[in-house]
Amino acid sequence: MTEDIAAADPLTAEPPVRHWPAEDVGGTDFDPVLAELMREGPITRISLPYGDGWAWLVTRYEDVRAVTNDPRFVRRPVAERQVTRIAPHFKPKPGSLAFADPPDHNRLRRVVAPAFTARGVARRQAHAQAALDGLVDALVQDGPPADLTARVLEPFPIAVHCDLMGVPEADRPRLHDLTQQIVFPSRDTRATGRAKDELYAWIAGEISSRRGRAEAVSAADEEILSLLAAGVDRGDLTEEEAIGVAGPLQIGGEAVTNNTGQMFFLLLTRPQLLEKLHADRALRPRAIDELLRYIPHRNSVGLARIATEDVELRGIRISAGDPVYVSYLSANRDPHVFPEPDRIDFEREAPAAHVAFGHGTHYCTGGPLARMQIDLVVDTLVDRLPGLRLAVPAEQVPWRRNALIRGPESLPVTW
Repeated sequence: MTEDIAAADPLTAEPPVRHWPAEDVGGTDFDPVLAELMREGPITRISLPYGDGWAWLVTRYEDVRAVTNDPRFVRRPVAERQVTRIAPHFKPKPGSLAFADPPDHNRLRRVVAPAFTARGVARRQAHAQAALDGLVDALVQDGPPADLTARVLEPFPIAVHCDLMGVPEADRPRLHDLTQQIVFPSRDTRATGRAKDELYAWIAGEISSRRGRAEAVSAADEEILSLLAAGVDRGDLTEEEAIGVAGPLQIGGEAVTNNTGQMFFLLLTRPQLLEKLHADRALRPRAIDELLRYIPHRNSVGLARIATEDVELRGIRISAGDPVYVSYLSANRDPHVFPEPDRIDFEREAPAAHVAFGHGTHYCTGGPLARMQIDLVVDTLVDRLPGLRLAVPAEQVPWRRNALIRGPESLPVTW
């Protein structure tokens, strides 16, 4: 709880509101505005490009974990307000896990939980490895140079995620296009809105078509859309809630492409790190954790929380009704937890784990699946593409623009 970390000093005056334009930052560089905000204090006030007013920003690791575990900071009211934000389009769907608070969050998450347990993820690993091997086989057969994003890092997570969701092969290209429009939104909010509407309409049709077939959902074949349809049949959630749960899970599949793209950009521009992974397979799990800690996996911040009562944090009074953002990016660079945080150290001995997948109630539902995919991609590419290196100078690698999730648009490589 946040009382445990509240300062003993009298409450201080509110800090000034800093505008955070959240502009595109080059490559894997850390956002300079966020770095300034971290230096200015553990709790600052910000305004982002869209929405109304200002919000508190919490940047230190300990405070981020405290806020995300504190039931006095909730998500549901955010769906009803135009809180200052980075996304141009904001139209939450009822039932979304992202905006649900306990006990509703626990009830909704329980329906899809079988797909994300260690056992559920392990059941999909062999199939995922086969899909990845097929992509790399074709890459090796065609020979260098190649765009690693287009040939492997994009199609592999799409295949794994669509298999998990239960998306038919014929619908996958269109759904990928829609999720790309949402994750990399147009400045035209109407275009992003249309993409969301079309995606959710497709999901609604799929869940409706699977209703009444609960007996067909076996423990060994846990497609998300079928699990949700069966949950509606049992009365565990409404159909509207099922659609709201499925949407963000489908959209979330884009994260692995961009996270692995950033990781390989770092490895290819720091060949001594790549060589360590070649030389020592046992080092790879720790190395991946360090890369997850280091990469700026998103631009700016995610979703806000709202304080339900007055809370004192670090000598600052956060009043009931105030919006609060936590920054997992800054928490992962907190020098009190990660000495020399701007250095990639595969042998790092840190007193705590990174928070790249979030923390608390809203810890990433698909985190175990994402980690399985990242492990497979790193192992397979490091082992099968000797001498892997960039085919162009690092400054010529194009990066996503106007993105909620950061990543290279293409990654030209040779080997």
